[in-house]
Amino acid sequence: MAGQSKIAPLPPWGSAIAGASGAVLANAIVYPLDIVKTRLQVQVKRKPSAEPTNPADGEHYTSTLDAINKIVRDDGVAGLYAGLTGSLIGVASTNFAYFYWYTVVRTLYISSQKIQGKPSTAIELSLGAVAGAVAQLFTIPVAVVTTRQQTVSKLERKGLIATGREVVNSEDGWTGLWRGLKASLVLVVNPAITYGAYQRLRDVLYPGKTTLRPWEAFILGSMSKALATIATQPLIVAKVGLQSKPPPARDGKPFKSFIEVMSFIIEHEGLLGLFKGIGPQILKGLLVQGFLMMTKERVELLFILLFRYLRKIRTEKLQKLADLAAERARASAPILVK
Repeated sequence: MAGQSKIAPLPPWGSAIAGASGAVLANAIVYPLDIVKTRLQVQVKRKPSAEPTNPADGEHYTSTLDAINKIVRDDGVAGLYAGLTGSLIGVASTNFAYFYWYTVVRTLYISSQKIQGKPSTAIELSLGAVAGAVAQLFTIPVAVVTTRQQTVSKLERKGLIATGREVVNSEDGWTGLWRGLKASLVLVVNPAITYGAYQRLRDVLYPGKTTLRPWEAFILGSMSKALATIATQPLIVAKVGLQSKPPPARDGKPFKSFIEVMSFIIEHEGLLGLFKGIGPQILKGLLVQGFLMMTKERVELLFILLFRYLRKIRTEKLQKLADLAAERARASAPILVK
């Protein structure tokens, strides 16, 4: 959710609705990848003599395709969409809050500057980080509930409200709804890494080129998003571990911090365990980013056209009222003269 380089021609709520619309569409399309990467990230690598330890359904997944096959086999195609409602609510609220606060803080920053001009790259990234942090504070409870729904078996799975109550009734109480907040706040650097890597790769691969072809921009975007995902994957895995049910090896004892999650993973699976599920994570990120921005641009254009139409109607009505008032004034003028 990187910041844009131009002032949005829409009010904050217009940009927020456009961003939320794009995010909901994009995540609905790739949702099976989301649940697969979540299952892969929470499972603990088991030894040959160990009992099944996957918290979802007792299965151990060896790859993305293996996870898809086993989920469909056990839960049907509907299993690939477990927790979809909560996820889309979370996505819509997160992106609405992000684009709303980004537009607000960016507008406030520009209006506070004595010399008008475009914000620098560092300022753009800082504004995006602030907006992302504010959005996380308001929307992370939905993410916690959705993660719980995605990582339990079909028999244990409950509705959105019931799962939320289960989290609140745990030993963490209401604070359990904000599990993984620190990791989420740190993860706002992901867009910054994406944008920085994009600019650096552009200078290296296409030096001096001011305009890129669509396929060149797509390649750079894909590479930069992949680099950002690789750099932040350990935190992504740790956040999922914090928000899901603790693995059986911990006897129901929840993790207290993302450092504790990472230490547990390294102890049981080695350093590579911090990068589990990275395949579907990268693929999901690439597709979501593309669909999100594509849809957001179209929705923003529709809003701009709608506002222009409404302004035109309003102007025409005001003009008619003005003309009517003028005619009445002219008609009454002779009487006033007498």
